[in-house]
Amino acid sequence: MHILLIHQAFAALDEAGGTRHHEIAQYLKSRGHRVTIIASSISYLTGKSQEEPPDEAPEPESIDEIKVLRAYTYSALHRSFFHRIFSFLSFMISSFFLGLKVKDVDLVWGTSPPIFQSLTAWALAGLKRVPFLLEIRDLWPAFAVAIGVLRQPTLIKASEWLERFLYRNADQVVVNSPGFIDHVKSAGATNIELVPNGSDAAMFNPQAKGTKFRQTNGLGERFIALYAGAHGISNDLGIVLSAAKFLQDANSDILFVLIGDGKEKQLLRDQAEDFSLDNLLFLPPVPKKGMPDVLAAADVCIAILKPIPLYATVYPNKVFDYMAAGRPVVLAMEGVIREVVEKAEAGIPVTPGDPNAMVNAVKHLAVHTEERVRMGNNGRETVKAHFNRIDQADKLGRIIEKMVKKY
Repeated sequence: MHILLIHQAFAALDEAGGTRHHEIAQYLKSRGHRVTIIASSISYLTGKSQEEPPDEAPEPESIDEIKVLRAYTYSALHRSFFHRIFSFLSFMISSFFLGLKVKDVDLVWGTSPPIFQSLTAWALAGLKRVPFLLEIRDLWPAFAVAIGVLRQPTLIKASEWLERFLYRNADQVVVNSPGFIDHVKSAGATNIELVPNGSDAAMFNPQAKGTKFRQTNGLGERFIALYAGAHGISNDLGIVLSAAKFLQDANSDILFVLIGDGKEKQLLRDQAEDFSLDNLLFLPPVPKKGMPDVLAAADVCIAILKPIPLYATVYPNKVFDYMAAGRPVVLAMEGVIREVVEKAEAGIPVTPGDPNAMVNAVKHLAVHTEERVRMGNNGRETVKAHFNRIDQADKLGRIIEKMVKKY
């Protein structure tokens, strides 16, 4: 079977960013399937060109025997919301024409966000007379409206129309969080399956100390509270800076480390400089293959989103990676992911938007070593039992095989 995935933000294990699709594609290949991925020529995380990968990265045309085609994308991804829309539309068009050249396809897989690339997937599936799988990783445009980046009424109506159109015309809808199910049903989706986010626990060694990462970055033996991921509007990292400001005099041994990139990173750097923070360190993005050493260096890991009710629906991948690495989570989120962490006793949930709550959680974990270890072990066991990437890939593989057989 030949599967065509349209995914602007695709990241391989040798790249920074979410690697769910690379990991699943590897598993599908192990089942004997071919996977071709049409991805952006611009990194979704950094906004930089992917055309000249680092020397240590695989060639973009063949990543672990998975064919990756790079489609032209307007490069000003992080300049403003409207520039971002132009980026999405440019990829939608260029990926369509590139997809026309891919032969002998048995299924087209679209993933949202950005939602526009899923329109490409629908059109290619129709032209190739094969089933269309629509994967929902984010409730767009609802999230964009909730956070205030999508305000123009006509654009909102057009985006919501496109969302409903895709839900109703997909042969199968897959969501990565149970919190999305009610929304997609209300928007017209019928055949819905949950393939949740998760992690490959085998990638991580909870006993490791991240010695190389600590040495490389001069972290010494300090207590590390680490955030890894996007530095965007939704991530509310100003709360982390406020927590660091509160702790910098009273708790000099605690160091906040923020790893990643995004539109807000320079603004956060400027704010940290204004606060004269000497207990907070910004580091560049790290490829997924380097994350085991990064997370091993952490004592606790932070997951945070803005206190917007709609964000209570999400299952962030980073939380499962933290848990798989055996590190307790300071979770500044409500909703379904809080239920997971609380049930597993894998960390301390705190009120989103409240830096004092984060301060108290980090201080507590810094002095309660046994509790920290217990929470980390609980999280890892929960991932292995319920959120294992291999199990999720197996479920998606069976869904795809059933779709093709039935079509």
